[in-house]
Amino acid sequence: QVQIEEHGGGLVHPGGALRLSCTSSVDISNVYTLGWYRQAPGKKREAVALFVGTNRDIVESVEGRFTVSRDNANNTLYLQMSNLKPDDTDTYFCYVLPHWGRGTQVTVSS
Repeated sequence: QVQIEEHGGGLVHPGGALRLSCTSSVDISNVYTLGWYRQAPGKKREAVALFVGTNRDIVESVEGRFTVSRDNANNTLYLQMSNLKPDDTDTYFCYVLPHWGRGTQVTVSS
């Protein structure tokens, strides 16, 4: 059974930083689309930062603050988030085409 697991969520003050990680039981080295989505209650899930082929796609609202990276040798994805804002409060999901993790909560609040 495929396992996709997110780690590293939590509560952080505005302006703070967090690093999310995602471990995959699937070999990610040849996966075409993988990365991070987020979703607030009652809202649509949105892509935050993705690898699509050889490209990285970052949503405009987090550009310059979030960085997506990958460690193919260890089948792990990362999302480094800095200068966090209350609007970044969401459940963050790891996506390794076509599999989803269960999500990790990020709350930005003073």
